[in-house]
Amino acid sequence: MFSWTRSGTEQLCHKNTDNLLTSIMSFSGYYFLKELWMSKEFENEGDGKLEVQIETLLNVEKQMRQAGDVAGTRKAAIDILQLCFEARAWTTLNEQIVLLSKRRGQLKQAVQAMVQQAMQYIDQTPDLETKIELIKTLNNVSAGKIYVEIERARLIKKLAKIKEEQGLIDEAANLMQEVAVETFGAMAKTEKIAFILEQVRLCLDSPDYVRAQILSRKINPKVFEADPSKEKKKPKEGDNVVEEPAPEIPSLLELKRIYYELMIRYYFHSNDYLEICRCYKAIYEIPSVKEDPAQWIPVLRKICWYLVLSPHDPMQSSLHNSTLEDKNLSEIPHFRLLLKQLITMEVIQWTSLWNTFKDEFENEKNMLGGSLGDKAAEDLQLRVIEHNILVVSKYYSRITLKRLADLLCLEIQKAEKHLSEMVVSKALVAKIDRPVGIVCFQPAKDSNDILNSWAFNLEKLLDLVEKSCHQIHKETMVHKAAIRS
Repeated sequence: MFSWTRSGTEQLCHKNTDNLLTSIMSFSGYYFLKELWMSKEFENEGDGKLEVQIETLLNVEKQMRQAGDVAGTRKAAIDILQLCFEARAWTTLNEQIVLLSKRRGQLKQAVQAMVQQAMQYIDQTPDLETKIELIKTLNNVSAGKIYVEIERARLIKKLAKIKEEQGLIDEAANLMQEVAVETFGAMAKTEKIAFILEQVRLCLDSPDYVRAQILSRKINPKVFEADPSKEKKKPKEGDNVVEEPAPEIPSLLELKRIYYELMIRYYFHSNDYLEICRCYKAIYEIPSVKEDPAQWIPVLRKICWYLVLSPHDPMQSSLHNSTLEDKNLSEIPHFRLLLKQLITMEVIQWTSLWNTFKDEFENEKNMLGGSLGDKAAEDLQLRVIEHNILVVSKYYSRITLKRLADLLCLEIQKAEKHLSEMVVSKALVAKIDRPVGIVCFQPAKDSNDILNSWAFNLEKLLDLVEKSCHQIHKETMVHKAAIRS
């Protein structure tokens, strides 16, 4: 074409011009072929036209890719998949996805568009086997590619759901654990939380409580306190663009409820009543729950029961007092009476308490959240015994074991056992003189306390002596003055 020798600059300009012309020509040729195909009616795969059309599109895709045309390459890849889908050639579709993704120098944008397009076909597959095969193909294509990490997470979630429906809970849980969505910068916050909660749920169903706890710690409960009404800030230049969550993802407040319901399941396994109570307290604070009496009454009942079942400590005491101040508690007066009894420093008779609240206790099976568990009745009696021991320790410095057992309505051996367990757990300080049968609730003093008490007593004694001497001297002066007069 050129007969003269060109300089380096001229050669470079000519090369760029040739590339641009090639891109324009190939892209125009692509659209020309596209219009030609659109004017004809697609036929079945068996007629042999599908292979010819795919081969032609693959050549166009190659030209687009070599020319560096992102839009053209992406369009060609999408049209190849659309062609296979309309012909219902699912095997060919899987083959073309793998082929296109492995082509030399394939553009990231083309792979991303191809995966996103193929994901739309998953729910339109004719049978379950075809659906699983398509998901696995897309999963293999997107593995290790950071630009399709969100799509891969959604694919694995779909596959795990299928495995769960087939009864393969352990396999579904292992699949979900392959993905760490907390590192995905472009994924929406609500979608991340929903994905992690699905991981926790599957671990609890397995059941794998250790891994469920590890996964649950990836969610900071403070994230649920964010105000969803605030407008989203526009991303600054250079910031990662956060994608919109999938349509089926719940709102932040709904995710909060799901999170605490899952944590209740976890803590119920270890009978950690105080943590269960705190979870119900968080659910109770959700606006949609607090506005509906049909929802907050069962939740408030659970809060009261688990407060009563929780061992006595500062946090339990704080929750106890705050619950008593709740105005909604007046709607369930029986539970206000129950909480007041366990905060009042008076000995409680277990028999009368159980007769009063037995019906309410058994009625929990029909309430939202289910029954309290088989062990709850025994633990309730244990909490009453501990309360009574604390009351006795407040009013008595020394008491006989027989009298203590009478106050607790227990045998002497059982009363001694419960007292010893409270001493071991450091709930109170006590010493038992078993030969004499006397319990001393006075704490043992160390040497510094003893010296301080002695010094205080000596100071009081010297002060008393000084006052006495002053009074004696005063009386003497008064009598002397009377004699002189």
